[in-house]
Amino acid sequence: MREPISRDARLALDLALTVRHDGNGGVADDLTEPAGLTAWVRAHPEVLPDAGRFTADAAQLAAVRDLRAAVRALFARAVRPGEPSPADATRLLPVPEAVRRLNEAAARTPTVPVLDWPEGAGPDVRPQPVRRGDDLTAALAHAVIRFLASPDRDRLRACHAPRCVRYFLRDHPRQEWCTPSCGNRARVARHHRRHRTTT
Repeated sequence: MREPISRDARLALDLALTVRHDGNGGVADDLTEPAGLTAWVRAHPEVLPDAGRFTADAAQLAAVRDLRAAVRALFARAVRPGEPSPADATRLLPVPEAVRRLNEAAARTPTVPVLDWPEGAGPDVRPQPVRRGDDLTAALAHAVIRFLASPDRDRLRACHAPRCVRYFLRDHPRQEWCTPSCGNRARVARHHRRHRTTT
């Protein structure tokens, strides 16, 4: 029963997953320098209209890293009563601070009211972003807000397989890990723990 993942959910998850297991028992960060952010944005052309020509600077990197810290703190809240990702467990932002950072990032792109009044229907007013440079952090924050306010948020889980620090959207009710390989590592670790306690 694989449910589709919305564009906003995919973008929010992909931002959070720029913190990942490094393959050697540690945690890697794909956003340690502007080149990493440049590569990430270019791999996500839906973020900005001209993503292929995007080149990050230090200020954009700092803003996106601040936003990512807020996103991971809010993901940790969303998976409650489950445990957060092990990468976050000791360094989560307080939730009010995370919400403040997310909202401030989203506010970088102002909106204006737009009237829509189709024939045979009543008038409708909806907010529309004012396009001025398409601020990267604001675009990401908007996607995160839409994801956290959507039913997809209820599917969000932290993977607790050994050495994994990922968040994922659960595809079926019994799914415990982000990938089959994480499930295998968790089962092997559980087997070794049981074997050690019985010998």
